[in-house]
Amino acid sequence: MKKRKEKTYDKNVEKDFKAAQKSLNKLKKMKYACYEDAKRAANAWLSKHQSYQFEELSIEAKSRRMNGKRGRPKKGEELVTQYLVKAEIVADEQVIARKREKLGRFILATSDTGLTADEILSYYKSQSTVERGFRFLKDKSFHVSEVYLKKESRIEALAMIMVLCLFIYSITQQTLRQRLKDTGKFVRNQVNKPVQNPTMRWVFFLFRGITEATIRHGGASERGVANMTEELWDILSLMGDECEKYYV
Repeated sequence: MKKRKEKTYDKNVEKDFKAAQKSLNKLKKMKYACYEDAKRAANAWLSKHQSYQFEELSIEAKSRRMNGKRGRPKKGEELVTQYLVKAEIVADEQVIARKREKLGRFILATSDTGLTADEILSYYKSQSTVERGFRFLKDKSFHVSEVYLKKESRIEALAMIMVLCLFIYSITQQTLRQRLKDTGKFVRNQVNKPVQNPTMRWVFFLFRGITEATIRHGGASERGVANMTEELWDILSLMGDECEKYYV
């Protein structure tokens, strides 16, 4: 995670420098009535852009004719003096380095003082499993949005059924993944890449074309399954006899 954030951070540093340079160019075009105003404007700009520092900074005084006309002023003609900021910036490497060091950091707090730091982090990461479960429950395949229940008891019953479905789904998925690792076998994923951590939703999709077929020979008939592949037989054998018996 830290490496990914560092890569994004470095890209943002380049974008920020371009934006800072653009902002500085606007500052350099501003005209001020006195030296102090120009100096304050430069300091204010720097306080808003703390990742940079002035490589060069000077306040330049320029005089112009009061009527705004160009050309050499007449002898004794009153002139107006204006002040401009002349500056160039560079990135403050120390500030950028300090910000980079903080990338990927986060704080985990618990009231359980018996847990080690590694255990707290492990429990925190395992929350993703629970979150994936909620995604499963909200899946459109449940058609929950099409079910309307009025009684509280029926709503609770439906919630219980959904949780039981999630429970069975999770155990089945964990069992298959573990047995794939134990046997060194693989299941192709959606892009035909062999993996050992398929989702059960994808496995169910692979079984979608399986049908029951009845073959009749004269007066006798024999029932079996059609469209089974070697991969599907492997999956069934890994899941055990309790699953395999429905297909043989």
